[in-house]
Amino acid sequence: MNLELRQLRYFVAVAEELHFGKAADRLHMTQPPLSQAIHALEDMLGTPLFVRNRRAVTLAPAGGALLPEARRMLAQAAEIPRLVSRAASGESGRLSLAFVSSADYSVLPPFLRNYRAAFPQVQIVLQEATSDVQVDDLLRERIDAGLIIPPLPEKALPILDYLKVLDEPLILAAPVGLDALGIPGPVWLKDLPRLPLIIFPRPIAPALHDAILAVFRAAGITPEVGQEAIQMQTIVSLVSAGMGLALVPQSVSNLMRPGVEYRALHDPTPLVETGLAWRRDNTSPVLQGFLDLLRKNILTC
Repeated sequence: MNLELRQLRYFVAVAEELHFGKAADRLHMTQPPLSQAIHALEDMLGTPLFVRNRRAVTLAPAGGALLPEARRMLAQAAEIPRLVSRAASGESGRLSLAFVSSADYSVLPPFLRNYRAAFPQVQIVLQEATSDVQVDDLLRERIDAGLIIPPLPEKALPILDYLKVLDEPLILAAPVGLDALGIPGPVWLKDLPRLPLIIFPRPIAPALHDAILAVFRAAGITPEVGQEAIQMQTIVSLVSAGMGLALVPQSVSNLMRPGVEYRALHDPTPLVETGLAWRRDNTSPVLQGFLDLLRKNILTC
């Protein structure tokens, strides 16, 4: 069966007018070809769509069943140019975005709000993952973009692009009670109790891992690594349980846990960078719209 939209338009016009002459005028055509088209449609479907007599035209049961479906199909067909236009301009489609856990407490929530407001028709698929996993997913084209902690590995440099989104200092996350030890406000690492260090495994972010240990070395301290965890919320939970202390990006202080206090450090600390990585050969309009808005957000911050 080769049903055409033109036939459905003819059918709907006659069904709504219940008069072949008026339907022909509405369609800007003469009545004979309209009648022929309706007869051809009925022959194709194998059943009458209209009951005709000298006085009136009425819908047959099959015509009554077809009318709402014909209207729906015509409405969907009318929507196709706009749908294609939205997809071509990045206003609709699907965006797969991964993020490191620290981004969930800093840049991710406000930017998602702005992006959702600007592109409400885009389906956003979010996935929390460490930087190393994200780079692998980008190389294998499993995600469109990822908020990572740099640097990119050498193997990714010819394939991925990168945009810095945020710089923030490291701060201390420690079990509550520093005030009781007479340590108000910002602290020196050398003045803290010798608690185990809670840190993430080096392979997931080697540069940041090494930078954290360098802060301790500069303070003349060789920390004992007590626990390793790959998510910031897990690290903070271990601190709240009294398992040790941690150095975390400043934005993680937005993650409130009973039994944890955050303090600035007197010790010099490096800035922790977060940025967006994506494949430079990804020409998706949805991704391009995402990148354009991200760049505007960075410029206005």
